[in-house]
Amino acid sequence: MTDTPLDIKACVFDAYGTLFDVHSAVAAHRQRLGKQANEVSGTWRTKQLEYTWLRSLMGNYADFWQVTGEALDYSLDAHNIKDGTLHEDLMQAYLKLEPYTEVHDVLNALKSAGYKTAILSNGSPAMLEAAVRGAHLEDLLDESLSVDNLKIFKPDPRVYQLATDAFGIKPEQVLFQSSNAWDASGAANFGYKVLWVNRFGQRPERLPAKPDYEATDLRKMLELLNVPS
Repeated sequence: MTDTPLDIKACVFDAYGTLFDVHSAVAAHRQRLGKQANEVSGTWRTKQLEYTWLRSLMGNYADFWQVTGEALDYSLDAHNIKDGTLHEDLMQAYLKLEPYTEVHDVLNALKSAGYKTAILSNGSPAMLEAAVRGAHLEDLLDESLSVDNLKIFKPDPRVYQLATDAFGIKPEQVLFQSSNAWDASGAANFGYKVLWVNRFGQRPERLPAKPDYEATDLRKMLELLNVPS
């Protein structure tokens, strides 16, 4: 436990990779993909993120559902997967991603302690609604904030402004959680207090701002905020 609680008013979470396991979509169809399953999932995720950054730079926005589908098309083609029905099945599985094991307990504890909670995500509103409903998180989140309102993706600072505007608070009163090192840096650059949930043993990014804290899962939040687990 920390000796002095942070002056935090809201706990804000990235969705994909932080609350929801992005690789659980492919895991649901692992038998059909065989030994290439992990590679297909990895390429899908990499291209999904790359396309958000590239579309932002191009000034050519498409919502995250379209971007996710285009990234999947690339991955299936790159790995020479010819199953004509697999694209749609994987996209539908992406709407039902599994939450990480600690998510419910951590969100429950935060709500009981009186903290505001929100998702701040590249995901489209429909995607986030499906993910939250599928994981039974509706009563544990006050807001699901989507970049779709801005038509630009993270790490544009305007995205992080969505949470401070939603709650009427200062950036330093937000504790932001992301498993993506680049997102953690973007949030820190905006002025959030940031916990990098380094689930995958990534190396730190060489970017202008650094996260304040690092852990392997979300339970670290409860320690930082002196919230009973």
